[in-house]
This record gives sequence, C-alpha cells and structure tokens, in this order.
Amino acid sequence: MKARNFRYIRPASLDHAYRILAENGDAVPIAGGQSLLATLNMRLSAPKLLVDIADLDELAGQSQAGGTVRLGALTRHRELLESELVKEHVPLLRRAASHIGHVAIRNRGTLGGSLAYADPAAELPACAVALGATLMLGSLNGEREVPAEHFFTGLFETDLQLGELIVAVKFQAMQSETKIGFAELARRHGDFALVGLAAVATMARDRIRNARLAYFGCVDRARLARSVAAAVEDLATPLADAAAFQAAIEADLTPDDAPGLRADTKLHLATVLTRRVLNSLSGRMTA
Repeated sequence: MKARNFRYIRPASLDHAYRILAENGDAVPIAGGQSLLATLNMRLSAPKLLVDIADLDELAGQSQAGGTVRLGALTRHRELLESELVKEHVPLLRRAASHIGHVAIRNRGTLGGSLAYADPAAELPACAVALGATLMLGSLNGEREVPAEHFFTGLFETDLQLGELIVAVKFQAMQSETKIGFAELARRHGDFALVGLAAVATMARDRIRNARLAYFGCVDRARLARSVAAAVEDLATPLADAAAFQAAIEADLTPDDAPGLRADTKLHLATVLTRRVLNSLSGRMTA
C-alpha cells in the first residue's frame, strides 16, 4: 500500500516548527520516521501535513551539568551506542539501544521519536520510566517538564499537547551504588519484544535496597511496576526462584491474549525474565 497524499514542510527553526504545529491541528512532526512511515504506508495514519524537524539544531546535542545528562530529542539510536557520555552516565540506554530494530533503523530512529510514539513494545519508553527521566516539552507557550512516568498515559497515548514537541530528555547520572538490568524476549533479534524489562536498582552488596522496574511488550504503556518493586525490596541476590515476586507480577501485569501467545504465557515469560534481570544486578547468576 501507499500513503495518502500529504503536504510536506521543513521549518527553518524550532520557533517556526512550533508555529506550524500550532496553526495546523492535523500536522505531524517527523524526524527519523521509522515508525511513522510504516503507519503511513499501511494507512493506519493519514496526516495532511508532515513537519520535518530532522535538521533542527535546537533539538540535537548531548551535555552534562550538575549530575544531569541532557540528550536532545534528535539523538539517534546509533548515538546511544557510540556516546561516551551515555556509556559512562546512562548505560541503561546503551544496553537497550542494541536491541532496537536493525542497523538501518538505529541509524535513523531518534530518542524523541521513540518516546513520542509510545509503542508499548519499545525499549526506550520503559528505560526512561525506570531511569526517572524528565521530558522537556516545548511549544509557542514555552517549555514544561514532565516526568517520564507521567508522560505515557495509555496505549500509544502521551501527555503531548497540540503544538508541542519533545525538545530534550534529562537523566540523572548513575551513581556508584546503582546497578542496571535489561533483558527482552523476542522471536528474532530486531523484532518487537514479547516481554522486556528495564531495571534500575540501588544495591548494598548483593541485596536490593530499592528498585525501579518498567516492563515492555506485555503492558499497555511504559509505567513503574510498583508491586514487583515492593516485593523485591531488601531481597538478597541471586534468587533461587520467583516465589517472592510471583504474585506481584500478576498484580502489575494484565496482558491480553494475542495471536500465537496467550496471556498466561506472557506472565510466565515475565516471571522468568524478572528473575534473570534481578540476578544480573549482583553479577552472580544461578541456573
């Protein structure tokens, strides 16, 4: 299939982009386009105007100040893999980026685009929630900051308002006592995850003091798994089984049956993956 007819414009500046989006309620921004172009060609989306923001310098760049890392919305997935700043201070993003699609997708796809699209099977929204990131949203009315855990409001739904763009994302630099964990299960590498988990935990030797956990692929949106986090608090790793958090998984996750994958299978996979990720936090794995 081919996309329906649409108009295309490349704004000269960020303010120009804001004005176009504010004046055209049916306008859609495009940067990497790795999700949008597919939906256009399948006619799942039919905007009348595409606003190409891919060359806006105001949305690019990486910086660190006062323990906070700021990544521009146009940061490519490939840059998450190559950036020394990300490697040192936000390593969970680097870990997750290697699982995103294939090389061509990582070369074009952007951090802001992934968060704005809010696919529940995507890696970066879950990472942003687990990391306690803050999204900087801009419009003609100025900028506002929204915590990642409040940004994702439903299935493919976000707190973005008419005329707003994600300008940048801010992350707290990782501390020495903080550990990260990440894993996903997919039918093939590069496919959307059936089940995935991003974890950030404060450890005392091999004991979990507190954890922020965000699942993807088996949820309707990126959000904190509060029941599981409470269940694993103060547990010593490695865990021999899932008894301590099995009930909590069923409380936090309510997946639906899907073609070829029942809901109870997703819960089982999430349980296996959770134990695997938690055990990786101490670096000592069990069979």
